[in-house]
Amino acid sequence: MSKKIVSIIVALCLVSVCLSAVTLVLVLKKPAPAEPAAQTDIQYVLYLGTNDKDTNQPVFAPEEAKETLKNILIRHFGGYTIQEANGGWIGDDGTTYQEYTLVIYLSDTKLDDVHTVCDELIRVFHQSSVLIQSNQTTTEFYSAQ
Repeated sequence: MSKKIVSIIVALCLVSVCLSAVTLVLVLKKPAPAEPAAQTDIQYVLYLGTNDKDTNQPVFAPEEAKETLKNILIRHFGGYTIQEANGGWIGDDGTTYQEYTLVIYLSDTKLDDVHTVCDELIRVFHQSSVLIQSNQTTTEFYSAQ
């Protein structure tokens, strides 16, 4: 073969390698298909004691406390998630206190609305306070297809 043909073949091979490299880079840089966007949300977790703040006696029987709470939450938020728990602490005088506690999970709402419902809970359940935790989370309402 002549030197001219060899030079053309080498040049074509180099062009082919360069085009392959460019194609590979373009394929690797192609973004992955987008997944549905998840919604960043704040989940509020409320801890509601059920003993009277002054007497340390239950304000309601456990089932009545749950039903009262459900009615308040439905009226304010249209839904609820409640868990039952037992809370305890040692008072300033060294006395150990225990009480039936309701844990409330709220999403897709605003802190002002949480404060509004806590004002009512403090009044109805005769509490000095309601513990509120705010947790950043990702929320997805999943439906099977």
